[in-house]
Amino acid sequence: MQSFRTEIENPIVEKDIIELANKIEQFHNGKVDEEKFRSLRLARGVYGQRQEGVQMIRIKLPYGKVLSNQLRRICEVSDEYSRGRLHITTRQDIQIHYVDLNRTPELWAELERDQVTLREACGNTVRNVTASETAGIDPNEPFDVSPYADALFRAFLRNPICQEMGRKFKVSFSGTDEDTGLSYMHDLGFIAKIQNGERGFKVMLGGGLGSQPRHADVLYGFLPSDKMIPLMEGVLRIFDRHGERKSRAKARMKFLIKDIGLEAFKELLEAEQSAIVNKSVPIDIDSYKESIPVQVEVPEVEITDQETFNLWKTSNVIPQKQEGYVAIGIKVLLGDFYTDKARLLADLVEKYAAGELRLSLRQNILIPFVKEELVPFFYQELKKLCFVEAGYNKAIDITACPGTDTCNLGIASSTGIAEELERVIKTEYPQYLKKEDMVIKISGCMNSCGQHTMANIGFQGMSIRTKDKLVAPALQVLLGGGNLGDGKGRFADKVVKIPSRRGPEALRRILNDFEANAAGKTFVEYYEGKGEKYFYEFLTDLSSVDNLTQQDFIDWGNEEEYVKAIGVGECAGVVIDLIATLFLESEEKIENAKISFENEVYSDAAYHAYSSLVNSAKAMLLAEKKKTNSHAAIIKQFDEQFVESEKINLEGTFADLIYQIQKNTPTRDFALDYIKKAELFLLQVQEFRAIEVEKA
Repeated sequence: MQSFRTEIENPIVEKDIIELANKIEQFHNGKVDEEKFRSLRLARGVYGQRQEGVQMIRIKLPYGKVLSNQLRRICEVSDEYSRGRLHITTRQDIQIHYVDLNRTPELWAELERDQVTLREACGNTVRNVTASETAGIDPNEPFDVSPYADALFRAFLRNPICQEMGRKFKVSFSGTDEDTGLSYMHDLGFIAKIQNGERGFKVMLGGGLGSQPRHADVLYGFLPSDKMIPLMEGVLRIFDRHGERKSRAKARMKFLIKDIGLEAFKELLEAEQSAIVNKSVPIDIDSYKESIPVQVEVPEVEITDQETFNLWKTSNVIPQKQEGYVAIGIKVLLGDFYTDKARLLADLVEKYAAGELRLSLRQNILIPFVKEELVPFFYQELKKLCFVEAGYNKAIDITACPGTDTCNLGIASSTGIAEELERVIKTEYPQYLKKEDMVIKISGCMNSCGQHTMANIGFQGMSIRTKDKLVAPALQVLLGGGNLGDGKGRFADKVVKIPSRRGPEALRRILNDFEANAAGKTFVEYYEGKGEKYFYEFLTDLSSVDNLTQQDFIDWGNEEEYVKAIGVGECAGVVIDLIATLFLESEEKIENAKISFENEVYSDAAYHAYSSLVNSAKAMLLAEKKKTNSHAAIIKQFDEQFVESEKINLEGTFADLIYQIQKNTPTRDFALDYIKKAELFLLQVQEFRAIEVEKA
């Protein structure tokens, strides 16, 4: 591990990587519980995959921006530690698969040489901050949201208030009212607005997908930009304290809002203001490093396939607000591409554009700042890489999660059916190479990583059972979802469940009916006009399992007979019930509080102390076999179980002690006193626990 110390300049990052290496060693030696270790590695971007003994690594790329040098570094890492394949996700990350756990610290250290992080790409943390891929170049945007997304990402990376929440937390930025960042389906969504000459955002709260999608509420019609980070801090503090922790299925922000209501949440936000040090955090947009296009001579190019070039230019070249420049969209089938091509692409944009790529929410690549005169040259060079397939962000551009290829939770193949559906559209409905009003998305399970619940046409991987109890792969067909703009959206209805092999026929019937009856309407308008029953009636015969063939038992992209096999999902951390481990965690949190105190970051110091107090109380309740489904419940139950019964004597109640963090500004004196109280409380409950164990 010495090489990490000498090669990494940032001491905080160095500490992170060394800690991961040490925990891996302790895990192998049986000194760290498996569930605790899982939580730790997930927060560092290391995710178990379907295949035993290897890991998926998720690389966090805020708002999808990746520089040429960073892409080359990612390629080197993928070649050295994996198989040379890169996967773009629907959250603008890059994933690499089949990585040996023991090599993950070394891999991370290599990435950090070009400021690429794994930190908090998975786990119960603030996930990658996403944004419109056209941010900074969109002719319709009131301002570039990139500096704001960047500032928010940096403000909450390694922030103690969001390291061990009940579930993940997702944030998006939209540059225009088209809401291409999909704010309505995020925990927090920001849509750029200008009011009376001031920059700010419309703020959406509590959206989400999954098996129970929820449309976000409007929290603010307009919030000045300097209030963005303080607002998110308050939201995260409340989510951390009141969010569900026992049942993963109910642990997202959307369920908290649903349970207590928006007005009650606003009251909690107001009550939290004393604990937030900075009531205003202006974003220093001048310090943000904007892309600078290179100035080069235009190479002479002769286009031989003019018709194909014109089709590509129509569907894949996007106007920019910067005069004389355009952006070029690369359609990446299923988000998968390989390092040999990625390296050449990185070199191309560095030499002839601005040395920057944007990854999109639809698993594609956008090259900004291409001089208009260079478009034929780029077409020629991208053609050599097989990167000129027409249909960028069009109907033929189907989004799909990895499904049963690598994901533990995959029920049916999403990549296999996606390839077949794209083939059907390309060969039978070529007009959809140009149509922008059709969004098709596929997920391998109900968790909606492929975002099928918000698609015009969505498919969800499932299984289906015959009367003879034979199991075949299936698809739930969902229709009518869509982004309506300005924070409004519609979630798709579940219409019918069919064997997977009938997916292409279902798509044909839907497209044929749309072509015949839409009369110029968008798909959402057309669907709403017809109604769910209409579609059920002309698709329901496909759901029959009485006439399945042998082929129906083989999933798309596979040769073997289908076997339903679902592993343990790792989309969030797992509750740890080991009392001794929790006490050890409390000690570590106090040490972290002291480090923050020495660094004069008093708000962090106080929050680490708060986390220690909650953790210690949780350990005691678990020892008594009491349910602990939220921080607020832990605080209340500890008083009922231990303080009111006088088993443990405090000066007042535990609630009085712990909620000091909410009522006091985190000054130096308060942080010092609060840390001492957390230390004393831990000693007190440890002594009580030791006596109880001895009695038993």
